[in-house]
This record gives sequence, structure tokens and C-alpha cells, in this order.
Amino acid sequence: MKKYKAYAKVNIFLKITGKRDNYHEIISRFVKVNSLYDELYFVSKAETDAKMNEFKIIGDFDCTVTQNTIYKAYVALKEYTKSASLEKLMQTHAIAVDKNIPAYAGLGGGSSDAATFMKMCNSVLDLGLSLNQLATIGLKVGADVPFFIFGFESANVAGIGEVVEPFDEEVLEFEVFTPDVKISTPKVYTAYRENFYNPIDVFEAQKLKNMSSKKVLETYLAVEANDLFSPALQEYPELKNHYKQGYFFSGSGSSFFHIK
Repeated sequence: MKKYKAYAKVNIFLKITGKRDNYHEIISRFVKVNSLYDELYFVSKAETDAKMNEFKIIGDFDCTVTQNTIYKAYVALKEYTKSASLEKLMQTHAIAVDKNIPAYAGLGGGSSDAATFMKMCNSVLDLGLSLNQLATIGLKVGADVPFFIFGFESANVAGIGEVVEPFDEEVLEFEVFTPDVKISTPKVYTAYRENFYNPIDVFEAQKLKNMSSKKVLETYLAVEANDLFSPALQEYPELKNHYKQGYFFSGSGSSFFHIK
């Protein structure tokens, strides 16, 4: 059975630009990590103990099936397409995931899995959905999903994740390490809103959008590049024990990275 790669990402910078309802609007540079990925593939239920009418995910997850982003992607895709063939596929097959991207880590593993699953279904079943359509569906699953749908090496991501613009730059290789600290993204954003809220203006946002990732990392300190680093340190002070000079913080954490 063909395996599909679901790549991790890092945030070179992540700045808050404002609020929209209960969401924070951002400007961020997402860059794909080519050396870190999960692998997804379909497995016939005849080879498993799964019941025909249950949605089955095979993999190392610590959430229920209905909490899993892959299941949420399936529900969103089914609602959008009303596809009987999609329903039949998941009645007769399980989705297996060789999990390598750590969870609660700011690397987008759940979003990448969801996006990859949607693209697999679109391809295998010839659903005929464009990347834009998949991205619109994916946004219902998670704010980071559209970036992974498009599959860019590097992109500026804005709004609540729905604006994804490819950024042309050299392909970068990263060293990533993830301490054993499970971070709640909503908790970090709440701490930011209550204690650190200071959105950047359009001029600073434009300046960051135009800078190469390498230049950003040479110009800014970790705490300056990512607005969520300070609130994460407040809520999870043990992060200080893992921070190394020259490393940067991805998303809401807990992963750190630098260019190799």
C-alpha cells in the first residue's frame, strides 16, 4: 500500500496582528521540515480487527478517535462532498499512521496528518477537489491545515490560517528538538491575551513578510520572533531548562529549532 508523507513545519516568526471573534489573527512564516514526517496509508479492514461501520485509526495517539484531526478531516470532507465512495472507503479500510512528529510540540503534526488524509482521499477516489477547496474544508479542522494542503516549502500565513502565500527562498534544513513538555495551545493564547497582548502594525508585518527566513533568525531573538514564547514560558516555566542559545521556538511550543 502506498505511503503518503505528512511533513512537520516550524514557525520562523509568529506575530499577532489582532483579534477576530475568539481567534487571534497572525502573520507567520511556516517552513516545511523535510527531515521529519509521519507516514499515512490505507489498510484493508480484512487485515485488522476493526468493524466495518467504525472509523478506525491505527497509530500511536493519546486521544480518542473523534478527537483526532484525521477523523475531523473525514467528517468535514464527507459533509462537503456527500461522497458515498468516501464513506465506503472508510468502512472497508482503516487509516494507519506511522507517527514520528511529536504531539503538543508546535510542529503541526495533527494538522499535517489531517491535510495528508484529505489529499489521499481526493487522489484515491478521484473526488476532483482543487487545493483551494481542500484548504477551505481543512480550515474547519484546524488553522494550520491549509498550509499543509498547499504543500509549499515556505509560506507567509496570515489571518487565522486561511491566507497562505508561497515565499520563494532557499530550502532550509533544520535541527529540531522537542522537550517532554506537553503544551496546551489554548492555554498559551489565553496567557498571551491576558498578559502580553501587543499586536504588531502593518509596517512591521510587511517587513517580516519580505525578509528571508535566514535573515529573520539572524536579526531577531527567540522571544522577539515568536509572540507565544513569553506566555509559554510563563505557563510552563520548565521550558527555561530546555532552551539553548541560538535556538528558536516553534508555534506555541514546546519544540525548539535552528538551521543546520
